[in-house]
Amino acid sequence: MTDVVEAMHAGISPLPPHPSTPGRTQGLTGLVYRSVRSVTRWVGGGVDALLHLLPEGDAAAPDSPARDALVAALNGVLGDHLLATHNPLATPMQWRMNGQTLPSDPALLQQTLRERTTTPKVLVLVHGLCMNDGQWLRQGHDHGAALAQALGFTPVYLRYNTGLPIAHNGAELARQLEALQAAWPEPLQRLVLLGHSMGGLVLRSALQAGQQAQHAWLQPCSDLLCLGSPHHGAPLEKAGHGLDVLLAQTPYTAPLATLGKLRSAGIMDLRHGTVLRPPAHLPLPSTPRCFAVAAGLCAEPPAGKPARLTDRLLGDGLVPLDSALGRHRRAAQRLAFEPERCLTVWKTGHLDLLSSAAVSQQMIQWLG
Repeated sequence: MTDVVEAMHAGISPLPPHPSTPGRTQGLTGLVYRSVRSVTRWVGGGVDALLHLLPEGDAAAPDSPARDALVAALNGVLGDHLLATHNPLATPMQWRMNGQTLPSDPALLQQTLRERTTTPKVLVLVHGLCMNDGQWLRQGHDHGAALAQALGFTPVYLRYNTGLPIAHNGAELARQLEALQAAWPEPLQRLVLLGHSMGGLVLRSALQAGQQAQHAWLQPCSDLLCLGSPHHGAPLEKAGHGLDVLLAQTPYTAPLATLGKLRSAGIMDLRHGTVLRPPAHLPLPSTPRCFAVAAGLCAEPPAGKPARLTDRLLGDGLVPLDSALGRHRRAAQRLAFEPERCLTVWKTGHLDLLSSAAVSQQMIQWLG
């Protein structure tokens, strides 16, 4: 994968390539790619070298943001393979608070939570594809911290392997929510679920799994908020097979075509917003209340006029407006988000949803 990225970089670099190393970058850029390649070589031949490079330190200490980002990206692209091959870099699903992992053992989890300052109102935050819990903090803003300060929630962040099938992660999250409620120091008065991108799909799947299992955490669960979630799929994955051909037509993008079918089960589920196995349409539940936030890179259209088709398809750069808002040309496939429970923010990209003041203020108003 590093070879692919460097080859693309070399294709668009203004510097001429060295004649003996076509497709390789030079100078400091080349050094960076050589360093990354030395770390990621485990994909083809094992993980021992990489594990020796990772800091050993105190397991309870905050992880390195750079290491976390690397592992999260690898899990997003190859997470199903990592798990199937028992690779130690496969990320287990775990709860995180204040940058630290909570114990998975029920007794230890209960003890740890009793030692922390908590409230009877819990906000669970679920990140998107190739990301991790630390990336809820963007440009100095964290929706979890903002909602905690404004409304008294205790934020609990999920970290998980985004390369696994969404239904798999949803079922596991439902089980972990049941364990979290049982271990919470006081009875939960309110449980709010907040998902960004794929995280919203995982939460919808978890709600379905929890209902089937008649889990107790559903009783205090009052709200589900989805930020930029591709409920009806992401076009970049839908067009993936066609892109393999199109990318090969230019020197700038040709290296990406060599990725071929290197797409995890999680990425494949984004093709149509698949949240169940076997795939089936999943309507919004009657409870909790469901909210949808979409973003558009374009400016807000004039009052009374809809966004242009091209702008709706582009959406936030990754997720079309209609997909994020649950709209579908077939009535049976639509998700019935109430109009007053939908928000579209303009001149905003997919990741900018994480730092948007307008999104934060609207969520506070919805949940207040």
